[in-house]
Amino acid sequence: MPGRSALMEPAQTLAPPVLSPPVLSPPPAPAVSSTARPARLWRPRRVLATPAALEHAHGRAMLARAEALGLPVERLTANRLTGLRQADPRRAYIEAKATLALVVAPPTKLRLQPIPPSADWRFDLAEGCPAHCQYCYLAGSLSGPPVTRAYANLDAILANLGAYLGQGAVTSAQAERAQEGTTFEASCYTDPLGIEHLTGSLSAAIRHFGAWEAPVQLRFTTKFAAVEPLLDLPHNRRTRIRFSVNARTATRYEGGTASLDARLQAMRAVALAGYPVGLTIAPILPVPDWEAGYAGLIREAAAALADVPDLDLTAELITHRFTPGSKQVLQGWYPGSDLPLDEAERAKKLTKFGSVKYVFPKELMRSMRDTLFAALARDLPAARILYWT
Repeated sequence: MPGRSALMEPAQTLAPPVLSPPVLSPPPAPAVSSTARPARLWRPRRVLATPAALEHAHGRAMLARAEALGLPVERLTANRLTGLRQADPRRAYIEAKATLALVVAPPTKLRLQPIPPSADWRFDLAEGCPAHCQYCYLAGSLSGPPVTRAYANLDAILANLGAYLGQGAVTSAQAERAQEGTTFEASCYTDPLGIEHLTGSLSAAIRHFGAWEAPVQLRFTTKFAAVEPLLDLPHNRRTRIRFSVNARTATRYEGGTASLDARLQAMRAVALAGYPVGLTIAPILPVPDWEAGYAGLIREAAAALADVPDLDLTAELITHRFTPGSKQVLQGWYPGSDLPLDEAERAKKLTKFGSVKYVFPKELMRSMRDTLFAALARDLPAARILYWT
């Protein structure tokens, strides 16, 4: 999912670099496997329901979904989640990642925050994610054990969005993206498709935007592929579904997600259902033979989207970065990971908030940018590049 630490940075210029034409034509795009299957739907080992959540119809509906799946449900007597912390960070991580909590979003969640360069505003249907990505952006953004919290006061969350219509500094203020209207990002702190079978929140949000007679757009990014419940919704092309994808040699860092083949098949399915779609290529990593890996990814995406009528496609390109805090958390969660987190191989960068993050050196960033821009221009020219960061 796009992390706030990645998306809060200013986008760089999108003028394609001047490149010499390749000497050889690229090989034909490989066909997307027709036998790929989405990852199994997440089944948490614990479902905690707070009293406040069950005061809401949506909270009771989520509880009913969990019970219908035969999941173990604990009806709490208080609204605080306790007993989640442990001395062993790895054990705390494992247990928290297997827990879904039905809670009420606090009032601070109704005060929306800008989320450049992705969208005008961020709003949250949930917080936390069932995937096991070794580079997880949330490691540096959320505090405490990574329990997935689904918000029961969905009616209030959606009703609150109207106050932000026509405001913002991204699509509401930039001529090149004005056709998107006021944009609302729903996947900063969760992967809403990964938990949709348990919450139904994403479908409700898509219906809400589909019925909203205004220049607006719902946006979310996912690493999952169970899109069937979304295909027949009255979205009215006001929801852009973006699929977070990576070079095949980098997918080993994405545990618990749908396969790349399944994501590409799902992208084709929703595009055929009339949704605007997008590629979120992230986090871009210098894996072995990365140039060929990312070029191959783009060819596969092009094959998946071939012959889709009225295709509306964007691309968002996000390189890997980390903070000292996120590195410490991730190494506690994934002590055996070979994810490159050596500060000596990075460039140190200060954010506008004064915090430190480590990005790739300028020369490598330039090479990555040139390679991916060229591959998109050559093999997927329909993709409108929104930003590089």
